Amino acid sequence: MKLVCKSCEIDISNVLTELNDISLLKEEMEEDYIPQGYFLIVNEEDRVDEKGTVIINMKDLINSKHHPDGDRLNGCCGLDGLDGMNRVCLNGHEIGTENSDCWMPHYIAINPNMASFM
Repeated sequence: MKLVCKSCEIDISNVLTELNDISLLKEEMEEDYIPQGYFLIVNEEDRVDEKGTVIINMKDLINSKHHPDGDRLNGCCGLDGLDGMNRVCLNGHEIGTENSDCWMPHYIAINPNMASFM
């Protein structure tokens, strides 16, 4: 499966497989939280984001750019994602949040209201 922007249907991820082995998740700072090629749908037991959010590896995000609102691009060594969605598709539609600052594991949190699986 892959993710597409709900507004314009442009692909926003590589082909992904659902991660069933949660022992592969890494919570260390500056490490990829989820292996490349996989996705995880957050449930109430996960601590990284809100329930229903789709977590992917940053390397699996395609056809995306940083949000044009600079106030959403805060962080010291990367983006901390604390100021709202900071990634948009190439057509400018909000799709999710990059979490790439030095004090956190790195991943993209795709808002389920802004993207869907194909």
